[in-house]
Amino acid sequence: MFRGMHHINLDAKGRLAIPSKVREVLEGFSASGLVVTVDSQDRCLMVYPLSEWEGIEALLNKLPTLNPAPRQLKRLLLGYATECEPDGSGRILISAACREYANLSKECVLMGQGNKLELWDKASWEAREAEYLSQPVSLEDLPDDVQGLSL
Repeated sequence: MFRGMHHINLDAKGRLAIPSKVREVLEGFSASGLVVTVDSQDRCLMVYPLSEWEGIEALLNKLPTLNPAPRQLKRLLLGYATECEPDGSGRILISAACREYANLSKECVLMGQGNKLELWDKASWEAREAEYLSQPVSLEDLPDDVQGLSL
């Protein structure tokens, strides 16, 4: 599973090098490709191993299209989804549409989130991080099984 935070750079062509520790984790997945799509809640990108994405895509495809909320979610997640294959140097190309959505500049943060990674513009992440750190997490907002977790 993906964990940790990596400060990486996006090159002028929109490519980023996947850190070696992340590549090691990717080797454990059955499909070698990645899928990059937008996060519908934040201006960042989600990066899934192809095998993980296929399950999410199947669930999204079952959502009703006459209901506006699921239709919006499908349009964002499936519409922006781009399959990426790392090149020989371990780099992937982030589409222009995804880069624009997440306001990506040269300096980025790649963050492990269990079954996926998040890709943030560094300045955007630092602003969000400051927001998170200034507000305590409300236990009432957490699912019951997490509230009893001992850390």
